[in-house]
Amino acid sequence: MAREPDTDDIALSELQLDVMRVLWRGEASVADVAAAPFTSRGLAHTTIATVLTRLAKRGLVAADRDGRQLIYRALVEESQVRRSMVGDLIQSLFRGDPQALLAHLVSEKEVAPGDLDRIQALLAKAPKDPS
Repeated sequence: MAREPDTDDIALSELQLDVMRVLWRGEASVADVAAAPFTSRGLAHTTIATVLTRLAKRGLVAADRDGRQLIYRALVEESQVRRSMVGDLIQSLFRGDPQALLAHLVSEKEVAPGDLDRIQALLAKAPKDPS
């Protein structure tokens, strides 16, 4: 039985993220996932089936039987996974300080001037913290 996912603590490997990206586009069988572009790595169907089974045990995907095959669907949204993984990154590398992450991106020139304008526009639209 799949358990309810803890959407505040979702860490996925690169392969798991690739599989989830297929499911975020819609329901898919193991064969559908294997046919996705990321599988140019030459992954066996059994490897993909194992990844999907583990994701299901974590409560991140669900499977329904369609004849002899299982059809998988995502139970978490991409935004939930991003939020969790970025939160983990901020905690582990920046001691919980999101401003330190932003400062790092700007100082390392990972953020272009146009990006900064878009970030400022997003910040202007963000709900104000009442505290």
